[in-house]
Amino acid sequence: MSSKATSRRAFLRSASEIAPASLLALSVPSLILAGQQAQAAKSATRPFATLTPEEAADLEAIAARIMPSDETPGAREAGVIYFMDNVLGNEREEVLPALRKWLSDLQAVASTRYGHPALHTLPDGMLDSLLRDIEETPFFDTVRYLTIAGMFTAPLHGGNRDQIGWRLIGFDDQHAWAPPFGYYDAEYMEVGE
Repeated sequence: MSSKATSRRAFLRSASEIAPASLLALSVPSLILAGQQAQAAKSATRPFATLTPEEAADLEAIAARIMPSDETPGAREAGVIYFMDNVLGNEREEVLPALRKWLSDLQAVASTRYGHPALHTLPDGMLDSLLRDIEETPFFDTVRYLTIAGMFTAPLHGGNRDQIGWRLIGFDDQHAWAPPFGYYDAEYMEVGE
């Protein structure tokens, strides 16, 4: 296994620590609903429902630095921004004002420090520098959480376009699994009775 794959796997293992520090925590049903709506929006190439085009471009740029494209596809190719748009517009709309404030503040820093009016126009190194400065904030934790969720959700539910995320972690999506799948469950049921 390559060191790149190992570091991505280690990064994903830390995802369980990200959610509590995030501005939002999503239940599995919320993730599925948001994903289904994201898939519909992505398929229809509809405009973003919640985010402005500028916000979407900036959040996508941040997500692309969290899960970058290198020798493997990243967050941009997986379409995680559609997942974010739906999560932030549906059951978690109370988080949106705080997220927008953080994004606006970060844009102001980018403008002052680098003379760029938008985050998505920054070269990767400059954006990385800004992100390192906010790495311990609820804003960054939230965007990282949404990036990971959008990257590895079932493609049917939005994000993870063409199973990009699953291929990165070696997940084999089979319609049906062959035995011994289920065998241990049956044994557990007999013992549990």
